[in-house]
Amino acid sequence: MHWQGGPATADTPPLVCGRGGLLPARQAVILAGGTGSRLLPLTRERPKAMVEVHGVPILQHQLDWLAGCGIERVVVSAGHLAEVIVSYLGSRPSPPRTATVVEKRPLGRGGGLRRAARALPYPGEPWFALYGDIWTCFCLCGMRAHHLRGGVAATVALAGPGLPGSAVAYDELGRVTDLGPTTPGLDRVNAGVYLFAWCVASLLPEEGDHADSTLPRLVGARQLAGYPIDAPWQAVNTPADVIRLEGDL
Repeated sequence: MHWQGGPATADTPPLVCGRGGLLPARQAVILAGGTGSRLLPLTRERPKAMVEVHGVPILQHQLDWLAGCGIERVVVSAGHLAEVIVSYLGSRPSPPRTATVVEKRPLGRGGGLRRAARALPYPGEPWFALYGDIWTCFCLCGMRAHHLRGGVAATVALAGPGLPGSAVAYDELGRVTDLGPTTPGLDRVNAGVYLFAWCVASLLPEEGDHADSTLPRLVGARQLAGYPIDAPWQAVNTPADVIRLEGDL
């Protein structure tokens, strides 16, 4: 596999994590294979992750954020219009270093994560996973520390409350107890940012959505923790979301 990008330079985004130093979890996967049908016409010639907000592709924002948190290597899972992502990453010299895994057919979010995880460069180490249609920025070092304190296999960032998305209930110890419907409400919602122990890759489906299989299994085993975030967060699913986000930034 060919890794693209280079070492840190004067133009590298500064660390955004409050603890300083490099993050112990140093690898990540970004799911960028969605067709983005609800984002038409913005996705007519580009994949969802390459939709721009104030001229910046979502994928670029996510990579800059990860680099600022000390992430060294990122595997991007691409599908629809994958050549646009491959070309973009090939022209991007700044950290983190990236590699692209292209799905020949849609595998679902869980299948995409599992396939991309096989390409991660540091076997046995924990890894972050991001949905490629979210715009946020918060301290991943804090999430890593929360994950370690909980002694769990997986941690999911929780946005809100009051935002649209898949509701998540958790107890006083921070363990997720229930995964609710996708409706606006008072609960916090799945922010689409995970930290997984290496072993979780083998629990992901070869095809299908991990939200239907792996996450419920982790909840039943009390191995999924929730990490509430108060940073701005937006899922970019429609042109109206782009307009709203640009107005907020």
